[in-house]
Amino acid sequence: MAKKRLDHVGIMVRDMDQSISFYTSVIGLELKGRMMHSNGVIELAFLGFQGDEETEVELIQGYNDNLPEEGKVHHFAVSTDDIEEEYARVKGLNVPQLDEDIVTLPNGSRYFFFQGPEGERIEFFQR
Repeated sequence: MAKKRLDHVGIMVRDMDQSISFYTSVIGLELKGRMMHSNGVIELAFLGFQGDEETEVELIQGYNDNLPEEGKVHHFAVSTDDIEEEYARVKGLNVPQLDEDIVTLPNGSRYFFFQGPEGERIEFFQR
């Protein structure tokens, strides 16, 4: 079985610049990367405290601007060292709303989503 760990938590935001400023100045996270998604609509920013082997916060703008007043955690991600193996394994379990394919981001990271038992979004992610 592929090696796994919690990789990141995705938070939907309305204003990327304001959110980056908040998470860096108030929380003390460092901006590790910012990019447009390969779909050309969604902007992503990854923040962390240190190093590459840590759980990160992912800010997501453009996915849904109709956020409730209290904000919205979009998903949590599990890091894997073999995305193809995990995709095949999860596909064999017939979980709800499994993505049709593995998506590749401009930075080379790859992922897929599926739905948990209470409707939560879960992502498997390979850097």
